[in-house]
Amino acid sequence: MRMKLNRSSQLVLVSAVSLLASGFLSACSFLTGTLTVDFVYVTSALAAGPNQYGEVDVFEINSESGRMRQIPASPFPSGGRNPVAEAPSADNTNLYVVNQDDNTIVQFVIGNDGKLYPQNTVNTPGVFPMAVAVAGKSLYVLDTYQPLPTCSPAAPCSGSVAVFPVKADDSLASPVANASVGGNYWPLILPGNPAHVLTPTSITTAASGAYVYVTAYDSTAGGGYVFGFAANSDGTLTALNSGVPFAAGTKPYSIASDPSGNYVYVTDFAKANVLSFQVNAGLLSPVSGSPFQAGNQPASVVVDATGKYVFVANSQDSTVTSYTSRSGALTSVGTYTTGTQPMAIGIDPALNQYLYTANFLGGNVSGFQLNANDGSLLNSQFSPFKSNAQPTAVAAIPHGSQAKK
Repeated sequence: MRMKLNRSSQLVLVSAVSLLASGFLSACSFLTGTLTVDFVYVTSALAAGPNQYGEVDVFEINSESGRMRQIPASPFPSGGRNPVAEAPSADNTNLYVVNQDDNTIVQFVIGNDGKLYPQNTVNTPGVFPMAVAVAGKSLYVLDTYQPLPTCSPAAPCSGSVAVFPVKADDSLASPVANASVGGNYWPLILPGNPAHVLTPTSITTAASGAYVYVTAYDSTAGGGYVFGFAANSDGTLTALNSGVPFAAGTKPYSIASDPSGNYVYVTDFAKANVLSFQVNAGLLSPVSGSPFQAGNQPASVVVDATGKYVFVANSQDSTVTSYTSRSGALTSVGTYTTGTQPMAIGIDPALNQYLYTANFLGGNVSGFQLNANDGSLLNSQFSPFKSNAQPTAVAAIPHGSQAKK
């Protein structure tokens, strides 16, 4: 028996088929990369155990909805235990992953499809690397302790910075020598109190690459600091302000420089606020009104590509706070819910439109769409997005034609 359809029924059927085809094409476009605006790399720690490597989840971001999906073959082994930090090369063709428990940095080539291919592994000079930054042809790694046998977890001392030159193939050369200490690192020392143990927490570079900033707190007597360095053409570092660090609250935890290089923002984990500094020839001075209120235990900070907005992940509250920045002064736009315990935050480098947080205890990644007119945030489609373990850091690169819009 053949079913007969009237004209209205035919229109409904055609519409349904069209919608189905549209949805199918949209899904295919996402999978083939035509709508993929960024690849986001999320390092994750796994349960402790012998030879237990960490992972790197690779997500693609849909340019129209902000939806994040793991690419085929994701996750990838991090090449070591307890990956805690990562950064792409300046040309976005490689990813450097820091594995804290192995004291290693692993170089991965990034394929056109976002996949990771391990290339080389180098050891950091110190003990327990915990942060990394790349500027041009230099990679800066921040170690919790200076090199053995001087320092160790059993006999802790202050942390240190090492500089790795980046070769033409994006592999890392041996760390640059520091003649003043007869080693390949720059120690974090408090003038007048050299015996004080300074625990480093984060590192960033100015947009120009001319300056490097490191946050640390005094584990001996309390108090937080930002150490400033000028980056020389040979990769060596020269301490700014005669080696005297800039005061930065109680327990500075994360640091970010704005795109103009005129301002630096620091979260104070203990005091639940954000400190804002103006930069003048590398030197830092507090912005009027600083510090500015944040949520509880602010763990990470990022600045958008225009420098107009600053975002802070509040780990204890499981929120992200959005701020407008005018001459470095911050005004809260609003606070938005994330997954449990966001420890890292990033913003898409292609469109400056999507924000994401790595939620350690939530085992997922939260995605938001940025309103460029006022700095408010809207949840991305299907957010949060599941990771395969406990995420610790995020990094992203632009992808394809979407990156050129």
